[in-house]
Amino acid sequence: MRRLLGILALTLSIPALLVLGVGAEGDDDSYRVRAIFDNVASAVPGEDVKVAGAKVGVIESMDVTDDKKAAVVLKIEEAGFVPFRANARCIVRPQSLIGEKFIECDPGDTASEPLEQIPDGEGEGEHLLALERTSSTVDLDLVNNVLRRPFRERLAILLGEFGTGLAGRGEDLNEAIHRANPALRETDRVLQILSNQNRVLADLARDSDRALAPLAREKVRVTDFIENANETGQATAARRGDIEQGIERLPAFLRELRPLMADLDGFAGQATPVMRDLNLAGEDISRLITQLGPFSEGARVSLESLGEATETGRPALIRTRPLIRDLADFGRRARPVSTDLDRLTASLDRSGGIERLMDFFYFSTLSVNGFDDISHYLRAATLVNTCSGYALRPTPSCDSHFSPTGVIRSAAPAEASAEEASAEPPPVLQDWAEGIDDATRGRSAAGTSREERSRNVAPASTAPNILRRAPHRSAESAEPVLDYLLGSDG
Repeated sequence: MRRLLGILALTLSIPALLVLGVGAEGDDDSYRVRAIFDNVASAVPGEDVKVAGAKVGVIESMDVTDDKKAAVVLKIEEAGFVPFRANARCIVRPQSLIGEKFIECDPGDTASEPLEQIPDGEGEGEHLLALERTSSTVDLDLVNNVLRRPFRERLAILLGEFGTGLAGRGEDLNEAIHRANPALRETDRVLQILSNQNRVLADLARDSDRALAPLAREKVRVTDFIENANETGQATAARRGDIEQGIERLPAFLRELRPLMADLDGFAGQATPVMRDLNLAGEDISRLITQLGPFSEGARVSLESLGEATETGRPALIRTRPLIRDLADFGRRARPVSTDLDRLTASLDRSGGIERLMDFFYFSTLSVNGFDDISHYLRAATLVNTCSGYALRPTPSCDSHFSPTGVIRSAAPAEASAEEASAEPPPVLQDWAEGIDDATRGRSAAGTSREERSRNVAPASTAPNILRRAPHRSAESAEPVLDYLLGSDG
């Protein structure tokens, strides 16, 4: 029972699918052309419709009109080839050697109007391509059949019998022959074009005669040119691989050449005045070259003498080869030094090192050279103490060194007396130490008595350490040491 119900459902669904398929096929929006042919033998629905060798559609259906012509409906599926124009053409061509046919069409140019659509009746909604715009080829097997017996005798009988009937219908017979063979129709078109261009053809014949006359006069050279061209062609064919590779590289070369050509264009624009002036000076340059002739003749003797001197000096030049080699070796060895010297001088030039050194000398000279109401004087002082004199043997408490902590320690021997170790420094050094101590404490020397200064003064051995720390004082603190060394104007 279940199997019976399945068979019944399948039987009912098949007609429905057919109806839906037919309806879908009839409702598509494909472009259709109804082309009228004299004969489309061996063409069947489903065969290709091509434009310039590309398939654009198929033969949808075929029918026979009331006047015994073939009506073929072409379904154009490629939207880029529609619509067909009024000057469109279609021809039936053989698809293969077994007799299959396809239809090749030319949609026409855009200057013509589109094909008219059939408003009603048979082929309603399709675009009509008239019989005058179609043609059919004659198969080769039919032509060969005419040449065989008894078909050729039968054709002769038919032509003889139809001759009388067609005697008064020459135009119809001519049209039938041309429609039967598209080649004759195309020949008529060519002849028509040539007839319309008869004046151009006459000019061509006349001008070609003028052009061929010099060629006939120079036929030997023309022959040589042809022979040389043949040899050139053979040589080119032998190097066709290299030529092909060169052509492949040509676009990249042209891209790289474009900036150079732009530069050459700019150079040509800038060189135009120079070339114009050179053109104006051409006569003078020509006169100069002409007058250089006697000078060249006169210089010949000098050149010969120079040649003889060269022969004489050649041994000397040969003997200088070791010196030249040594100079070359020296140049190679001196190259790093020269490079460093070049960098040094370039750095001094960029940073102004020489100028700054000269400024140092200049300002140092100004700092030690004072000027008062009388004259110039030198800001200098001699420090005299127990260690200032010339001695032949080490003097106690005069051998001092900078320790790692920056404190100067006495190197006096252990047997030095306590009086020598605690000896009061000379007045000049004591005043210098007092000034440093006052500067360190931030007090003025005028506001403290001499006794207080003597009690607060730092040992003489620490004076250089204090002097080393002095540059870190504030800008407002006094600088008696510098005043002492450089001279005080107060």
